[in-house]
Amino acid sequence: MIAHLQRAATTAALIPALYGQDDPRYRLRPRLIAADYRGADKQLPLFGDPQEVLGGGVLDAPARQIGARAPDRPVWLCSVRSDPRQPDLTDAQWADVARRVVAATGLAPDGDPNGCRWAAIRNLDRSVHIVATVVREDGHIHGSYRDAFHVQAECNRIAADLGLTRSAPSITTAKDYRMPTPVITISTEPSGSVTAKGSSDDLSAALLRTAGFRQTDDWHGRRHRLPTTTAPADRAAIATHATEMLRAARYTVDLDPRLDASNLPTTATHGLGTAGEQILQLTDQIRGATTFAEAAGVLDELLDPDGGVLVRLQEALEAASEQVTDLDPDQYELADRFGLASEQLTAAQADLAGAVDEVQRARSHQANPDSTQAPMSTAAVNAALAVSPAAAALGLRAGTVPAAAVPVTAGSAAGRGR
Repeated sequence: MIAHLQRAATTAALIPALYGQDDPRYRLRPRLIAADYRGADKQLPLFGDPQEVLGGGVLDAPARQIGARAPDRPVWLCSVRSDPRQPDLTDAQWADVARRVVAATGLAPDGDPNGCRWAAIRNLDRSVHIVATVVREDGHIHGSYRDAFHVQAECNRIAADLGLTRSAPSITTAKDYRMPTPVITISTEPSGSVTAKGSSDDLSAALLRTAGFRQTDDWHGRRHRLPTTTAPADRAAIATHATEMLRAARYTVDLDPRLDASNLPTTATHGLGTAGEQILQLTDQIRGATTFAEAAGVLDELLDPDGGVLVRLQEALEAASEQVTDLDPDQYELADRFGLASEQLTAAQADLAGAVDEVQRARSHQANPDSTQAPMSTAAVNAALAVSPAAAALGLRAGTVPAAAVPVTAGSAAGRGR
């Protein structure tokens, strides 16, 4: 199932789209299959011709009541269509689809008398149109920021519940469809310059130019070389980046090991400041911690529920899911993969919330250990091992007699002096 969201100023503006063209030969016959008018004053039909519902403004009434606070386009239209290769659903099944969609978005949750008004209309096979208002009965406005994500996720669950999902297409390996291409060699010349040889088509040439290589076309043919002004520290980064792009485009690339950034010492890439390098630095700090308090401080940065690395990664995956749906609504499967990863990180945050508390308690325990088990202070140890004046007069040195065997006290020292 695929969903598409639109907004309109009034429900009457949807009549031409739902009833079709003016030509009687192409005129559609929409029918009302389900509705919830909430606090409407008069009895309205739940089935049949939706003309009275659309033209009468019953769904627009909550928006008119709040006046200027109403959004410019308070009418919410969601069109859901099913796979044409699958059997069509009945009106009762499509009505259940509409109820689940408005509940999943929060427009009309189950058991909420102040939810938004809505109606489900069918005019073609294998589809349903859900018309609603974003203004609730209590005057509040429904936040539709994540409606596209929630609608598509619910449609996927409905399709799975009804057995309408199709098996994933078989994955063809790169070896099955890779075109024969020459090997592109990126190496360091004896002069010290970095060159790329073997690029004979426009795509590979464009990728090399994007990475930073300079192209030269003369009677020798097409050549690519890094500018002589390129800093030595940047040559490996540019060559590695070009190799990654070429290999992603399914070119065979022979990269000089001296230009492979992954073979360089880790310290050479710390200055890039990427998110991965920052996490790597935190990892090194955890491994190099000499006390539990030091390790706990780094873990706080990772697990902080407000600004930690984990919550920021979850927000990034959630944004990716929403952006994919906004760019192309048909890519809902890809958006769901990002959304699922985001939900898993959310669950991980919940599981690790207790771990953060344990870290704090462990830090406090280490900072304030039990006084009954506290070791002797350095001053007490030095006093116990000190040589008495009488022993010094006899020529004894520290460590000659075990301190535990001959207690050093003021009384014993005075007795030996006498």
